[in-house]
Amino acid sequence: MTRAIFKASFVNALCGLFIFFGNKAFGQEDFKMEMPLRCTQNQDCWIVNYVDTDPTKGISDYNCGKATYDQHKGTDIAIMNADVMRKGVEVLASAGGVVTGTRNNMRDIDVNVGGGGTLVDGKECGNGVLIDHGDGWTTQYCHMLSESVSVKKGDLVETGQVIGLVGLSGKTEFPHLHIQVKHNEKVVDPFVGLSRKRKCGIGESPLWKSGALLSMLYEPSALYSAGFSSTTPNKRIAREGLYGGEVLFKKSPVIALWVDIFWVDPGDKLLFMITGPEGNRLMVHKTTIKKRSPRRFAFAGINRKRDEHWAKGPYVGEIRLVRQDTGEVHSVVKTINVR
Repeated sequence: MTRAIFKASFVNALCGLFIFFGNKAFGQEDFKMEMPLRCTQNQDCWIVNYVDTDPTKGISDYNCGKATYDQHKGTDIAIMNADVMRKGVEVLASAGGVVTGTRNNMRDIDVNVGGGGTLVDGKECGNGVLIDHGDGWTTQYCHMLSESVSVKKGDLVETGQVIGLVGLSGKTEFPHLHIQVKHNEKVVDPFVGLSRKRKCGIGESPLWKSGALLSMLYEPSALYSAGFSSTTPNKRIAREGLYGGEVLFKKSPVIALWVDIFWVDPGDKLLFMITGPEGNRLMVHKTTIKKRSPRRFAFAGINRKRDEHWAKGPYVGEIRLVRQDTGEVHSVVKTINVR
């Protein structure tokens, strides 16, 4: 997953810089952040990694969960797939300030594909923007779409101003925005703020504005993409967003249901169900997750019998993830017509 920072030379532009607005420097009571993407949380974007608040080799997100990885220094907000990325999802300045650095010319490629990993050494953040908000506060936006950054060094930006688009540049495996907050060069979890009294949960003075915070309720797992396929589902095709126009016919060899999930743990249970046009249950498939994984692609389906056809009409697929530790159920429902 993403562990993104600009090179030191990129960040050093901030050293010794103090910015005042109306002769007033921002303190924490003044510095508040808005949602940095133009999207709806848990509908077309998902927080999939939080800041690792455990200073040891263990991991812990702000809610004492495990939706992070060791030394992760930002908040990762993912979009559904590469097709959505190509259509354009706007990255917004979470607060007003001065742009102190940008990068805009790295290509968008999964770090695990085509030698991508060798191209990002020292540029793990990919295309991005660094903004100084005064009084030691900075925000950094990473993995933006190539040639989409719309601001330059020295620009004044306002809260909510478009600064680029979500991409797949730098050290990343999926389209998302990595936003990192620092105060006096120390990473700050925006869900916590500068200090906290209790170990778990949102801090007493989080950096997010109340509306943004309400839109980003804690979700330790996300069934963020799912659909039907007339052949054995392919992970790469799904993550490119190429199943969106899938059509099933009465002679399709397979009716399969697939899902892409962020963060599963051993003991979590996955349930796949397909119901036919007459309300008849065609398939129930259960599986138990055997190992922890930050991203899991899974599917189940039924084969058409040689001398039979699928009945025409709507087919409903439901996928449920039952968490082994809490019993929480996450579900997604998809419908497709057989012609």
